[in-house]
Amino acid sequence: MFLINENFLKLPGSYLFAEIARRVKAYQAEHPEADLIKLGIGDVTKPLVPAVISAMHAAVEEMGHAETFRGYGPDYGYDFLVNAIIQNDYAALGIDIAYDEVFISDGAKCDVGHIQELFSADAVIAVTDPVYPVYVDSNAMAGRAGDYVNGQWSRLCYLPCKAENGFVPDLPREKVDVLYLCYPNNPTGTVLDRASLQRIVDWARRNHVLIIYDAAYKAYITTENIPHSIYEIEGAREVAIECNSFSKTAGFTGTRCAFTVVPHALKGFTRDGRAVELNALWKRRMSTMFNGVSYPVQRGAAAIYTEEGRSQVQGVIDEYMENARIIREGLTAAGFSVYGGKDAPYIWMKVPQGMDSWAFFDFLLSRAHVIGTPGSGFGPSGEGYFRLTAFNTREKTQEAVARLKTMSLD
Repeated sequence: MFLINENFLKLPGSYLFAEIARRVKAYQAEHPEADLIKLGIGDVTKPLVPAVISAMHAAVEEMGHAETFRGYGPDYGYDFLVNAIIQNDYAALGIDIAYDEVFISDGAKCDVGHIQELFSADAVIAVTDPVYPVYVDSNAMAGRAGDYVNGQWSRLCYLPCKAENGFVPDLPREKVDVLYLCYPNNPTGTVLDRASLQRIVDWARRNHVLIIYDAAYKAYITTENIPHSIYEIEGAREVAIECNSFSKTAGFTGTRCAFTVVPHALKGFTRDGRAVELNALWKRRMSTMFNGVSYPVQRGAAAIYTEEGRSQVQGVIDEYMENARIIREGLTAAGFSVYGGKDAPYIWMKVPQGMDSWAFFDFLLSRAHVIGTPGSGFGPSGEGYFRLTAFNTREKTQEAVARLKTMSLD
């Protein structure tokens, strides 16, 4: 008799964004005339920039000729992309990253989900709360989260991030093995300054804790002296894996390309105390279960590091951040308490008194025809908050804000 992994049965309901899609579909079926504006899922709306398209076209042309055709690529990425990442994302910040510490993949979401395969079955996981769901769900599927009771997992260590503590997590008081961090943060849109991140790294070094650092939104940082990489922090190479993505940097949500850095200095331990490089383990996992990102896509990703590509991509980012400003200032003027939107494309707002976050979702959908994301979908501390994204068009963003400003809460 085939036995299933029963940890899947412990997962609550459906995935957050699947539930949003279900509710929206049902509402649209009942109200086909409704002009819905989507500020919920963090998907981009602008096309790939010309430099990326040109590079991909050229690469596709190469694939059509015997002398330039390429089959299986290198397990961990082509030289031209790995070297561009090292030079532009790290050397430019004064960070020394070795060639074989960079791994090209098809998405940061995939990497932060798959990385838990390196953890022991009984590893204790800490997450900031609210949190991007994949950090939690991937560990729940592996049996590390315990049971889902009253809206939270019994074996997870939650680190609340609310307005009251400036969205900066307190250090765990209990023993943990792994800490997931995402900065600029999804969903709150907030950042950690250098001192706060140094405090966390120092704690991780003292307690032999692994940090999984999701830096997918680093291209949106505008505030001075905010770290763009955890490796800007002294000692971080000894405790941190950093995951990055081209999805929000260059609009690759439908194209799929990302990279993860696993330093040689980072070590885990066997039960008898033997130190093992996580870099070697990740290499083995990647070469066994992944065949690499396609050549044309990697050529497109490398194009964002050219002078032309860099300028074009920055222009797109600037447009999204102008949308964020419009939403943030519009909601503030309407009397809402609003956070984020300055160093990330997410705006995190408090819901009106008397509503929970799903009630506010339904309220916005029916009254303003605007779709956002309920904060409770990101964890217990997300209740009472609501996320809006800056990834729609300028016209749709302005229209959404106009609707929200004139919407009656009665």
